[in-house]
Amino acid sequence: MSTFLIEPGAKLANRYRLDHVVSETGGATRWKATDETLARPVGVWTFADGFPRTSEVVRAARATSRIPDARVTQVFDADDSAPTPYVVEEWVTGSSLADLIAQGPMEPERAAGLVAEAAEAIAAAHTGGLHHLCLTPAKLMWSSGGAVKVVGIGVDAALLGANVADPGAVDAQGLGNLLYAALTGRWPGGPQDGLPPAPQGPAGPYPPAQVRTGLTEPLATITTRAALPHLAGQMVPGAPITSPAALCAELAEVPRLIPLPVTPAEPAPQPEPGTSRRTGEFEPTGPRRSARNGAAPRPPERSTQGRGAAAERRQPTRMEERDARAQGSFRKVLIGVVALVVFAAVVVGAWTVGSMMSSGGEEPPPDAQPSESTSDGPELVALEPTAADGFDPLGDGSEHGDNAQRAIDGDPGGEPWKTEGYFDQLGVEKSGVGLLVDLGSSREVHEVVLDVPASDYGVQIRIGDNREVDDPAGLDADLPSHWEGTVNDSETISIEGGVTGRYVVVWFTELPTDGDRYRGAVNQVEIRGVA
Repeated sequence: MSTFLIEPGAKLANRYRLDHVVSETGGATRWKATDETLARPVGVWTFADGFPRTSEVVRAARATSRIPDARVTQVFDADDSAPTPYVVEEWVTGSSLADLIAQGPMEPERAAGLVAEAAEAIAAAHTGGLHHLCLTPAKLMWSSGGAVKVVGIGVDAALLGANVADPGAVDAQGLGNLLYAALTGRWPGGPQDGLPPAPQGPAGPYPPAQVRTGLTEPLATITTRAALPHLAGQMVPGAPITSPAALCAELAEVPRLIPLPVTPAEPAPQPEPGTSRRTGEFEPTGPRRSARNGAAPRPPERSTQGRGAAAERRQPTRMEERDARAQGSFRKVLIGVVALVVFAAVVVGAWTVGSMMSSGGEEPPPDAQPSESTSDGPELVALEPTAADGFDPLGDGSEHGDNAQRAIDGDPGGEPWKTEGYFDQLGVEKSGVGLLVDLGSSREVHEVVLDVPASDYGVQIRIGDNREVDDPAGLDADLPSHWEGTVNDSETISIEGGVTGRYVVVWFTELPTDGDRYRGAVNQVEIRGVA
């Protein structure tokens, strides 16, 4: 079956539903698809009849699946014996390097951290005999789950039939080009993936130090030796960098941070033709603490390369945040006490005036009871959930779902359900995580009683009928927020007018600190609605 006769909605291997075409490359077509067995998005390559390199692509994909590095895009399935040959890959949701620098260059330390992660992944692939050879800003991703991903290792080279004498040098220069782009917002050699070209001089693209001021000499020199190897030893000291492993070793000696949050730098001024200024003072920082070839140790959970050292740098900020939150809690208590005193004074004054104006000034009988207020709203009952699950659609999909039942077991004194621990507050790597409660069918929800073992949770209550989302837009469309605020300890949250849906998500947008991490927990959640 020809790729070009395949239409959206077709299914491969009775499992992979092709949703829409993403790109085409000389007879090979990449689709965004859905793995209906595991209910997750995937990328699928299909091949036109007569495509000459189908077997090579499938072999490269199978070899890529054996690379033991999480930063390499995973290959889930590959078959060249089926009626329609295919390769099934991980679908990475997040921002490409081109997206990250669309508004301006990255901070130098973050640019170095991002490209160092990519270099380590490609060095691991080279150890297994695989190369990329086609590195562009679209191939380097920062996923919504907070991880670096390199797209196309092995597969891209096979698709194009690339055959070069020194693949190590080609990939080293490709990584250097990525670092050049991250530092300057420009691509050496011409426009690429929406980035403008680097300014040109008699010897080709200007070195990065002539495009952007303020770069430290070591980082600017490393970038030039990798991206513009013909200038190494002439305009900058040192030999060309000719392998990803060599670039890893060089970047291990400069300050690096995890890639996000990305802060665009000031726009780089255009250099005057013929200038040869050197910019930036050397910053006297010690070598980056490292384990295994310059990569920082991985924390026990939710870690990425370099995050341990970055977490230490951010520790004073966490302490300041805790102090600010403590002051905020004190102010809330003080305001509450003042409001209560004022309210009591108003009530007593009104009662006194009313008593004086009543007939004969008689006091009411001692056994008189105040009349109960009536409500025009519906009678609410506790809705019995059928299941609960951790909810992390913008990350790796897992959020301690095996313990989520604790939040709906009716025992507020038992073990709570907890989120995973994060080194950064939510909003840095992803917008939130949550607890999903399944009511079994669409119900009319009016209240959510939430019991949490701490204070200052940023919470949204999301309600809808579709839980299969994988991006922020889908989250807002399928599980829209119907309440947002801060929750302390135990609170009853009213959903104005009631909302109908099967799934109720307690979506955390801010978590309290738990030691050196941010972590949330739920003792119990109760959903109230119409019977």
